[in-house]
Amino acid sequence: MARIKVIGAGLAGSECAYALARRGHSVDLYEMRPVKMTPAHKSGDLAELVCSNSFRSSNLSNAVGLLKHEMTLMQSLVMRCAGEAQVPAGDAFAVDRERFSAAVTRAIAAEANVSLHHEEVESLDRGDCDYLVVATGPLTSQPLFHAIDAFLGHDGLYFYDAIAPIVAADSLDYSKLYWKSRYGKGSGSDYLNAAMNQEQYEAFVAALLAAELYPLHDFENAVHFEGCLPVEEIASRGIDTLRFGPMKPVGLEHPETNERPHAVVQLRKEDLSDEYFNLVGFQTKMKVGAQQQVIRMIPGLENAQFARFGSMHRNTFINGPRHLRNTFQTKKDDRVFFAGQITGVEGYVESAAVGLLTARYIDEHSRHGDIRPLPYHTALGALGRHVAESSPERYQPSNVTWALIEDVVGRMKKTIKRERQAEKAAAAVLAIL
Repeated sequence: MARIKVIGAGLAGSECAYALARRGHSVDLYEMRPVKMTPAHKSGDLAELVCSNSFRSSNLSNAVGLLKHEMTLMQSLVMRCAGEAQVPAGDAFAVDRERFSAAVTRAIAAEANVSLHHEEVESLDRGDCDYLVVATGPLTSQPLFHAIDAFLGHDGLYFYDAIAPIVAADSLDYSKLYWKSRYGKGSGSDYLNAAMNQEQYEAFVAALLAAELYPLHDFENAVHFEGCLPVEEIASRGIDTLRFGPMKPVGLEHPETNERPHAVVQLRKEDLSDEYFNLVGFQTKMKVGAQQQVIRMIPGLENAQFARFGSMHRNTFINGPRHLRNTFQTKKDDRVFFAGQITGVEGYVESAAVGLLTARYIDEHSRHGDIRPLPYHTALGALGRHVAESSPERYQPSNVTWALIEDVVGRMKKTIKRERQAEKAAAAVLAIL
């Protein structure tokens, strides 16, 4: 059996430590709270939920619902404790925050193979441990941040994420859109373009400026989003600023009329799927309802269905495609793993899922010397796909979405398709238990 050092006892670290211990390994779990607090956390409990109490949908037609189902099949600690702390919330899976964190804390304390250390770790030294897992999340302390930065080569860490909305391809009105790359560069089918006249553009800007925004958390106030501003912030700097930024029409003349629109919204195919499009440069702080209302003002997107809503907030994360394998091992050292939100996954469930996967992969590596990644048509495996195979130049954190999950069932009615995908994914997870 191996000895593993896990840094960080949030959802990913706690899940990872518990799963390793249940497999018979010896785990040293380090959590700096409450000795040293973060600006966001309020207690010293493990797996403290900071910004929400929702684990989102449990419906298997939803990608996160499938992910939770797969985690439950793999005997996830986080899903077990979430079930114990669940509160009524309709289709959403919501929990009592204090009860949830207390349940995780009790489970870790009762596990004989886990030694919990309340102290700050400032380096990536494994000591006498066989493996190291870094699961310190978006608020990694400065000393450890610098140690990670040096380990990766000073080109792999970001301070914040800037996520643009993703919409379903089959919800677009292609009669109002046209294919073209700026100045004709590329294949010609890389980008869809939604052209606006002056009246449409000015109404769109007015709606952006009136949209309800998420407030910044206290720990985000010092962050400057220079070079990657929220679309509504760009709009606030003057009526034409968007036309000289992400909505610039230059080089995007209509292929049939050769006329230049007043402004253009570009949609780019998602890296891992042809079924979804990303709105280029549309990172946003708008609330979900406002995003739906404003984005559907874009010609061709009147009935857009969202696979992911945009967001923007402080978040320390690694450029996964440059530095991580689909097993969450670092390319530099196969005994150093990263887990949770720091890898570039977004959300409580996804963070815990990566912790669960990391434990499985370490167990496999310690026993057999190699690892068999979960297939990409599972929601769990799709997270590894996102981390390792997205574009390194455009890498941004992501929740689990159907856009990330490999399609192995082909074209059919969407409700039936999701049922088939969920069945195949569950069967693949059961096959490795």
